[in-house]
Amino acid sequence: MSAHKRLHFHNLGLNTSTRNGAPWEQAWVSEPMLKTEALRLEQKIKKRGAGRFLTDTAR
Repeated sequence: MSAHKRLHFHNLGLNTSTRNGAPWEQAWVSEPMLKTEALRLEQKIKKRGAGRFLTDTAR
């Protein structure tokens, strides 16, 4: 599913885990990657915090 479609579904409030944060905005999109790489990236983002990760990525 494309990032645009996922964002749309998050904002519809159909997913209970993302419903309370709506409306969501797209802040960053990565290139396609392997599942293991995606899981490593997710842990890195959670460890550093999303805001700090995005600040570091923008540099």
